[in-house]
Amino acid sequence: MNGLMQDWPLVVTSVIDHAAQWHGEREMVTRTVEGPIHRTNYAELHLRSRKLAQALQKLGVAKGDVVATMAWNTHRHFETWYAIMGVGAVCHTLNPRLFAEQLVYIINHAEDKLLLIDTTFVPILEAIQDQLPGVKGYVLMTDRAHMPDTKLANCHCYEELVGAESGDFAWVPVDETDASGMCYTSGTTGNPKGVVYSHRSNVIHGLAGNAPDAIGARSVDNILPVVPMFHANAWGLVFAGPMAGCKLVMPGPKLDGASIYELLDTEKVSVTAAVPTVWSMLLQHLEKTGSKLPHLKRVVIGGSAVPRVMLEAFERDYEVDVAHAWGMTELSPIGTLGSFKSGMEDLTFDERMDIKVKQGRPMYTVEMKITDDDGKELPRDGKAFGHLMVRGPAIAASYLKGEGGTVLDDEGWFDTGDVATLDELGFMQITDRAKDVIKSGGEWISSIEIENVAVGHPGVAEAAVIGVYHPKWDERPLLIIVPAEGASPSKEDVLSFMKGKIAKWWMPDDVAFVDEIPHTATGKIQKLELRKQFEGYELPS
Repeated sequence: MNGLMQDWPLVVTSVIDHAAQWHGEREMVTRTVEGPIHRTNYAELHLRSRKLAQALQKLGVAKGDVVATMAWNTHRHFETWYAIMGVGAVCHTLNPRLFAEQLVYIINHAEDKLLLIDTTFVPILEAIQDQLPGVKGYVLMTDRAHMPDTKLANCHCYEELVGAESGDFAWVPVDETDASGMCYTSGTTGNPKGVVYSHRSNVIHGLAGNAPDAIGARSVDNILPVVPMFHANAWGLVFAGPMAGCKLVMPGPKLDGASIYELLDTEKVSVTAAVPTVWSMLLQHLEKTGSKLPHLKRVVIGGSAVPRVMLEAFERDYEVDVAHAWGMTELSPIGTLGSFKSGMEDLTFDERMDIKVKQGRPMYTVEMKITDDDGKELPRDGKAFGHLMVRGPAIAASYLKGEGGTVLDDEGWFDTGDVATLDELGFMQITDRAKDVIKSGGEWISSIEIENVAVGHPGVAEAAVIGVYHPKWDERPLLIIVPAEGASPSKEDVLSFMKGKIAKWWMPDDVAFVDEIPHTATGKIQKLELRKQFEGYELPS
């Protein structure tokens, strides 16, 4: 017997339709690239998205074309997503922090036809446009008064395109399995690889992310997505926010501590999300100014492991609930969030932090397990750690154009490339990337756990751990440190601070002090570059 429910397609345009119809008055506030604060609402965003969709069709964008954006989190960038997807095209978000040669490869590999960009990034595209034969034109996301002089060919003004249309437009019909978005990941070997999201996967991920034990957006919330829209689908907030009808506060290009605090305070933000580096700047600003966070209720932190001292500062000093999260571009991107379970209400502060330092537990739609090198599933005891495997309806089954070959095993599991533990209650903790794990005497050492302990030292601004050659143990950990401003910690100071906080045999064999640690375009530590930098390093005997 078949079910007798309506065949209602899960397409992303239904999200903005819903927001406009039932939450049309709800605000979106943007710190614009031009400077001033801009205010609009879902009803106007809906209309302007339809106007832009009309303009895109007149520029030759057709169903199935790939249209790229390179922009900050703003109301205009929000409109481009729904307009591009609304004409049946694929919205390809470009990360402006990538190297020029990476951008050239990605734009050509994706076959981008049109680029919509913030004026900030005009010089980046001017420098490489001669290497982009498939790009037919550029749209600068500003008004006529702020249009820069540019060498970009076939260039259009965003506000003039939108202003010339009526908005009398019906979304182009698509199948829910059609591609809607695209984001390249550099977290794999070789060239960046394209992850292609479907309408269905984006809607499902948005719904799952809105569950109370996930991000849990509600219509009464004011949400500040600091995580960029060009970084792994903005963690789904561009879909989850309108689904719930919450107020969205867009930070634009200013992501420093003072600017983020201003928006948190003036717009009474209740929920926000970003990587640890952003919150480090905010906490420094709060400490320096003595400011508080009276409106903020929840901070979602992901992208890299959250230092315990950061968790403790938010929870103890500012009474803000921290949800430690983990995900990947290939997961749309959220995989786990650190929401507590029943029975944890009476835990002590330290016991709560012991749980929150883990990356959390899988949200509905994400299946998860850990395996050994032979593919055998390992126990969920919080001690065994192995390869983290996932599967679900918003998880990649392959990369664009088959790059990287088959990425799923015979049972449909995707190898994340992370090494992790799972405990009895389902909480997962990343211990390393598989390619970064330190193997000493046949046993694995977690570089991430050592790093998190090291940054708890008041004289340490940032820490990274790599394995270096050892004649007896094959590899031993080298701790690399960027001292905090005005501090001069010694090797002995740091190692003494770490004693008793990690296993004795995990203690680094040496400490190296550097002015900076290299990072990827998404803010992750570049262990490969560090290994090159310290190639041939001799540990003390």
